[in-house]
Amino acid sequence: MGMMFKTAGFVFILDQISKYVVVHMMNLASVGEIDVWPPYLNLRMAWNRGVNFGLFASDVNIMRWVLIAVALAITVWVIWWMRAERPGRWGMISAGLLIGGALGNVVDRLFYGAVADFLNMSCCGIENPYAFNVADISIFIGAVGLVLFTGNGKKRKSARAR
Repeated sequence: MGMMFKTAGFVFILDQISKYVVVHMMNLASVGEIDVWPPYLNLRMAWNRGVNFGLFASDVNIMRWVLIAVALAITVWVIWWMRAERPGRWGMISAGLLIGGALGNVVDRLFYGAVADFLNMSCCGIENPYAFNVADISIFIGAVGLVLFTGNGKKRKSARAR
């Protein structure tokens, strides 16, 4: 469990520092766009009031609180799942990535009313219109890792034995 919480803490801090630097110190909220290494890496300010890619976005304040509650419920559920299953190191790291990212986006919703997205990457003639952040990357990698590194096969083995 320690690895999960260390990973979650690291991701949360990295996410919040990156958002503070970009939104406040670089003033991306006012500037809007900064080309870092076009087209591969650009900073494009986007306030996401929905989930990934702005799905379920709404200016209604209740949706903000619903999304906060969902993220917190998922976080609690993942912690409970990891305590019950006790996957290996990579499973715990994956859970920490997901938890740290989810909590990072919860803090954004609490302080800004929306998630601060700012990373924009394009390549190979394909222009990506979406922006994301460190928390989003961590949530995605964590979810994939949980699929790959959990489910130790006990249920499958016992089903075969019958």
